[in-house]
Parts: sequence; C-alpha cells; structure tokens
Amino acid sequence: MADWAPIAKEYDPLKAGSIDGTDEEPHDRAIWRAMLARYVPNKGVTGDPHLTLFVARLNLQTTEEKLKEVFSRYGDIRKIRLVRDLVTGFSKGYAFIEYKEERALLKAHRDANRLVIDQHEIFVDFELERTLKGWIPRRLGGGFGGKKESGQLRFGGRDRPFRKPINLPNMKNDFYGEGPSEKRNWSREGARDWRTRDRDHERSRDKRWPERERSWAWGDSERERDSKEERSRGRERKDRDK
Repeated sequence: MADWAPIAKEYDPLKAGSIDGTDEEPHDRAIWRAMLARYVPNKGVTGDPHLTLFVARLNLQTTEEKLKEVFSRYGDIRKIRLVRDLVTGFSKGYAFIEYKEERALLKAHRDANRLVIDQHEIFVDFELERTLKGWIPRRLGGGFGGKKESGQLRFGGRDRPFRKPINLPNMKNDFYGEGPSEKRNWSREGARDWRTRDRDHERSRDKRWPERERSWAWGDSERERDSKEERSRGRERKDRDK
C-alpha cells in the first residue's frame, strides 16, 4: 500500500486488468494473452519519446493538417504521425505528435484531452510504448482499455486510473460469540430437526390417506343408494299415473 499510485509506473498486464491493481489472477483471456506476449517497441519509430503525445479516438476523416491546426496552438510541433492502414491507407483513429519543447507538451497534455475534433471527443496522453517499462499494446491484450465499463477492463492510466484498495479487517470466528464448532453443531442439529419433521409429516399423511379413500368410497355408495331410491320412486309415480 505504501507504493500504491493511481497511475501505473511500470506496466503489468495482471495489474492493468484490475480495478485497484491488487488482482492475483487474470479475469479474462486478454490478460493471459498480454502476459504471454513478447512485445518489442517498433524500432522504426523516431523522435524523442519524452516529447511525444499519443492522440486517440480520432475521427477517421481527420487529417494531419487538421491535427496540426489544433495542436499547434500549444506550441511548436516537430512532427505529426497519423497512423494509417498499410493496405487501404485509411486512418486507424490515432496519431503521435512530437513537440519541440516540454512546456508545449505539458500544456497540450493538460488542455487538449477530451477536446472535440470533427465531432469526436479525443483522448490525449503521453507516449507509453517507449517510456513505460513492460508496455503491451491493446492489440495483444494489453493497454489501458477504452471508455466502456463492460467487457475488457483496464485501469492504471490517465483516462481510467486505479481505484484505491479497500483494507477490510480480518473477521474473527468468535465475532458473534460462537466458535466454528458450535456453528457447525447448530447447523447439523437444525438439519436433523427439519428431516425428522418432514419424515413425521409424511408418515401422518400416509396414515390419513386410506381413511380418505374409505370416506370417498363410503360417499360413493351413499350416492348410488340415493340415486336408486329416486329411480324407484319415479317408477311408482309413473305406474300410478297410468
């Protein structure tokens, strides 16, 4: 708890897949995939990683010119790299912007996050691929996740930091004045009481069942006798009328 921080200082897929960074087992397959991944940052990337911003959730129609127009207000830009698909050439929705000065970088990091560009609310953070040890990109099961709470959870970044762990006191067995043996005996006795009650109820029901059958049989014989008497009386009336 002493070294706990809301923002991850070193990337660990298991901790990144946790709400408070204290999980001991992965909660989904993506975390397993990130733990088994062996990712090496792209060696073809140039520029100073400590002066580079990561800009995500861009509109697919947003161009480099639009990004330069928006982010140049925070300071002088050295380079803009909008990541595009190698086959189609279409934008993948994220870019990297390198500034000339750290002051401009910090200002853009502070003010440009959640800025709306081309009807899209963007996300801005420092570049983590070359600055955060052990970084695994999201396509390999890593990253810090997106905006949705459901599905793959990722915490420890700027957008979704870790929640502070809750320290729960150890509950004692004799908190209610009962030891574990007493609770166990009480539960067994209670189960026995219920079993004996059910058994007695079934026996009494079995005893009452023949009596009910007899009463039903007796009631049927009485009804038959009454019906016979009514028939005989009806015949006598017909004979008299004749």
